[in-house]
Amino acid sequence: MTDNDPAVYSGVHTGALRAGEWVALTDAKGHRKSLLLQAGKVFHTTKGGLAHDDIIGRPEGIVVTTAGGLQYLVFRPLLDEYMVSMPREAAVIYPKDAAQILMKADIFPGARVLEAGVGSGAMSLALLRAIGPTGRLHSYERRPEFAEVALANVEQFVTGTHPAWTVTIGDLVDVVADEQVDRAILDMLAPWDCVDVVGDVLVPGGILCCYVASTTQMGRVSDAIRAHGGFTEPKLSETMIRDWHAEGLAIRPAHGTTAHTGFLVITRRLAPGVEAPLRKRRPAPGAYGPDYQGPIPRNVRAEHLEANRRRSEELG
Repeated sequence: MTDNDPAVYSGVHTGALRAGEWVALTDAKGHRKSLLLQAGKVFHTTKGGLAHDDIIGRPEGIVVTTAGGLQYLVFRPLLDEYMVSMPREAAVIYPKDAAQILMKADIFPGARVLEAGVGSGAMSLALLRAIGPTGRLHSYERRPEFAEVALANVEQFVTGTHPAWTVTIGDLVDVVADEQVDRAILDMLAPWDCVDVVGDVLVPGGILCCYVASTTQMGRVSDAIRAHGGFTEPKLSETMIRDWHAEGLAIRPAHGTTAHTGFLVITRRLAPGVEAPLRKRRPAPGAYGPDYQGPIPRNVRAEHLEANRRRSEELG
């Protein structure tokens, strides 16, 4: 395998299954097992063993049978399957949110991407596939144990070190590299602390995407972006997926639904010295009341802020 091999960048392997690769075994009930193929090894189940050599050298999409008659479908794992089943030290960004980030942050081949909060490496894998062989991903992680797991997960999926990826240990505010980036993805507890430093390295027209778990985080980072002044009005969203069952005339929603996992906050960097036009609207009652401790957006005038806080006190 060379650096020009697409598998180095995408993790997608084709052709006959080889020793050293991971495969997914799926039984008739949909239960999945991950298996690292090794010549001469045997995979043991409650219904007998399955020789790895019965899989190695054969194509994907085969059916293999254990000594006790249990049948398995054999495929290489897809990226979204791997993302939700790989070892974790931290929570992962789920495929439904990763897909939204790739589209809404407009990740493109050749992009220079900053990622802060590498977690267990799920979003890193999605970004690395999207930027391709000419892109660069620089990931920052405060906790070495998280970075270690992420590195192992990426190396397992692409079967080696990814040539487009750099991981730096430390707080983004303290260790950010002096390099311009086209896109920035923040998956951290307090992304508002990093808005200024991201603004310094993000090119005009570049996109900042923050992934947060709670409404309070979403509100705080949105206000920090507005207070900065060098970004467009942030767009806020969440994604939910509902599976369906269809068999003959029995058509209904599936029992499982992937509901809330996180919120996305998306904004674009303005040109140097340009400030976003002020939105001419008063804040909702209580929006910036006595309990609010975050930054005050520039469009909240002093008299509006005072009236807002009086109204909050009146409402109790």
